[in-house]
Amino acid sequence: MDVSEIMQDQYISYPAAPGKRLWRNPHFNTFWFGQTLSVFGDSFASIAIPLLVLQATGSVALMGLVTAMNSAGQILAGFFAGVIADRVDRRKLMIVCDVVRMCLYGAIPLCWSLFGPQFWLIFLVVGLGSCLGLTFQVAYVTAIPNLVDGDQIVEANSRLQITYSIAFVLGPVLAGFIVGTFGASAAITGDAISFAVSAFSLLFIRLRAVAEVTPLELIKQETVEQVTIPRPIERRSTLWTDFVEGATFIWHNQVLKPMAFLLFILTLLTAGALDLFIFHIKADLGGNDTSVGLVFGLASIGGVVGGVVAPTLRKRLGFGPCWIGSLLLNAVALILIALAPNMVLCCLLAMLFTFSSTVSSVVSMSLRQEITPDSLLGRVTSVFWTVIGVPGPLGAALFTGLSTHVGTTSVLLLIGSLAFVTMLTGLFTPARQRFPVRHF
Repeated sequence: MDVSEIMQDQYISYPAAPGKRLWRNPHFNTFWFGQTLSVFGDSFASIAIPLLVLQATGSVALMGLVTAMNSAGQILAGFFAGVIADRVDRRKLMIVCDVVRMCLYGAIPLCWSLFGPQFWLIFLVVGLGSCLGLTFQVAYVTAIPNLVDGDQIVEANSRLQITYSIAFVLGPVLAGFIVGTFGASAAITGDAISFAVSAFSLLFIRLRAVAEVTPLELIKQETVEQVTIPRPIERRSTLWTDFVEGATFIWHNQVLKPMAFLLFILTLLTAGALDLFIFHIKADLGGNDTSVGLVFGLASIGGVVGGVVAPTLRKRLGFGPCWIGSLLLNAVALILIALAPNMVLCCLLAMLFTFSSTVSSVVSMSLRQEITPDSLLGRVTSVFWTVIGVPGPLGAALFTGLSTHVGTTSVLLLIGSLAFVTMLTGLFTPARQRFPVRHF
């Protein structure tokens, strides 16, 4: 190399690290801020609605039925949410979902104050709200690659999970206080307000198109984990054919297919775990509404830590060890929660549970976003969530109903043990690979 080449090399501009570039992305940062406030409201509803049902009926089985209604709404929405997200303006779709959910959840405290407890309204709001919620989440997942560069996807998901976890530290604590002081219906007002904030923030972002690259270009990228051939959306298609196209992509993917199967079983086992955990705190450990919020808030600290370390773990260990390992740890935490003799130990184990849940969520979502063409991402996400959500209503009703006969401690032990065995089988599937690659 001669002197001129050396001098020229000194002026080469190298791109900043993904994390540093992300701080200078105003559209992502606005999206990040709005969704953090929105999830703060969601943390209210996650505590308030189960407690509202428990206060009105005193039945853990009815808590499970409400959870089953939520799962059923998500399954129904799974058949059309991805198709819509791939066909319409994703930003406008998210705004519509937020505005309608604001009206739905705002109806609960309004009707409670005017007419008293209306249990039927909870079923209606939870059912419709879950449909809109899944549609929003599908659009949300597909929007992230439209907001950031390809090498920033894991970092972006990590930051969203970190701030979500921070919101869930403060939200449940405050929600527990409000529920204990003013009643559960008052806490749901916070969720309705959060949807308004989210919709307003979305007015200020813009989504860009994702450049589709050829298989040859993908092969040249050393960090690519899967080679995919983008296919344009067919103009003449039906809801069913679009849904099948997303399902076909998952079926022929050596990693997504076993992931969907394993998560299908985990959903069957754990769909009612939140209701059982709340009932366990109140009935078995002698807690009250305020202590429920405190436990959930402190437990979210584990989610913050999980969000911080997820990109590093994914980079050093690879996908398979992160995903399977975190879900094995998740099952162990559930077993130990059932055996915890006091609130303090239960809270620490709940931190471990949220830590492992966050790591598995970040690496799983990031992998789907990285390996799926943008034109298919909505349908693939929707089908994936629909498949794993199908057993949710059955599992929630089955295990919460079983707890009325054998106790929540025994059921939590059973769920955790079966979940651990399920994830052990993942070690014998292609999902265990550190850097999964799809072969043609």
